[in-house]
Amino acid sequence: MTPTIDLSLGEVGAALALVAVALVVSRWQRADLEADIGVAVLRSFVQLTAVGFVIQAIFDADRLVLAAVLVAGMVVFGAFTARRRAAQVPGALGLLLIALGGAAAATLGLAVGLGVIGPEPRYVVPLGGMVVGNAMSAAAVALNRLGDEMASSEARIEATLALGATTAQAVRPALRRSLRSGMIPLIDSTKTTGLVFFPGTMVGMLLAGASPADAVRLQLVIMYLLLGGVSLSAVFAVTLAYRRFFTPAHQLRERCE
Repeated sequence: MTPTIDLSLGEVGAALALVAVALVVSRWQRADLEADIGVAVLRSFVQLTAVGFVIQAIFDADRLVLAAVLVAGMVVFGAFTARRRAAQVPGALGLLLIALGGAAAATLGLAVGLGVIGPEPRYVVPLGGMVVGNAMSAAAVALNRLGDEMASSEARIEATLALGATTAQAVRPALRRSLRSGMIPLIDSTKTTGLVFFPGTMVGMLLAGASPADAVRLQLVIMYLLLGGVSLSAVFAVTLAYRRFFTPAHQLRERCE
């Protein structure tokens, strides 16, 4: 049996000393972030505590359907959150629901099907949360970049269409750049793992007493799952989104916003 970490509320409160440092820095540099920091700390405590109780209940029930419902809730909340960053894309909410839901279902389904993880809430819930969170960030960044690209390349796209190109051909450069924007952050993070920083899962396992070899293997599995989920969400998002910028007659809409 590996040892577990047992932290009291007092020890968690002691960590607020570092939050005090952030408050002092904000005050000193007149960044006016004190209220935001306070709200962030309070929300994180309330949200994580509430989610902890929900996850414990799901673990105790040990029913996969409850884990699926929780992951679906993450997808919905993630789509609403990411929609604000994709304001230039018409119907962004529906696109994000499809992108995040598709990425989560495909990634977790493949992981379970290949035997990488077991079909149990203890594995599906935390991995599902990580996949949805990273997929949300990638899809939001990709759609945000796509909106900017469509707005700035309107003249070039219209000229390309006038020369007989299809809509897919006309927007291909914009799609390519949008995909890169969504995927590059996680790719760069994966490249520097172990050299610049230690990922959270690996750190958590080491603190809990797991062997470094086990921690590394689990972290590798998670990183590869995240890369797959991010790729799928970005592809789903931009592939579905670009059509919203064109009329049924395959003409570019007058305003890209």
